[in-house]
Amino acid sequence: MHEMSIAVSIVDIVCKKAKEENAKKINNIVLDVGELSGIMIDALEFGFEAATKSTLADGAQLKINRIQGKAFCKNCDKHFHIENEFTPCPTCDDYNIELLKGKELNIKSFNID
Repeated sequence: MHEMSIAVSIVDIVCKKAKEENAKKINNIVLDVGELSGIMIDALEFGFEAATKSTLADGAQLKINRIQGKAFCKNCDKHFHIENEFTPCPTCDDYNIELLKGKELNIKSFNID
C-alpha cells in the first residue's frame, strides 16, 4: 500500500512547514488528487489518520479535491473527460491524445494555529 508512504510524506512536509511558522497545531490539510494518479483515496485517508498520530497534525481534518481526468485529442482538436489513459477520443476514436489533468497529487493548503 503505497498510500501509507504518501500519507507519511504529506504529513512530514506539512509538519516541517508548520514548525517553520512556529505553529502549535495543524487543523486541516487540503489535497488535490487526480483520478488518474493511481492513488486509492480510502487507503490514503486511512494512512493519513495513522501518519498524523503524535505529530502537529494529530486530529487534523483531511480534505481531498478529486481532479477529473481531462485530455486533448491531437487529431480532432477536442477536449474531453478521460477515465483512464487508454481511452480513445470519443469524437474521432483516435488514441493520439495528450493528458492535461488527472495525475495530480498536490498539497493545496493547510491551516495552522
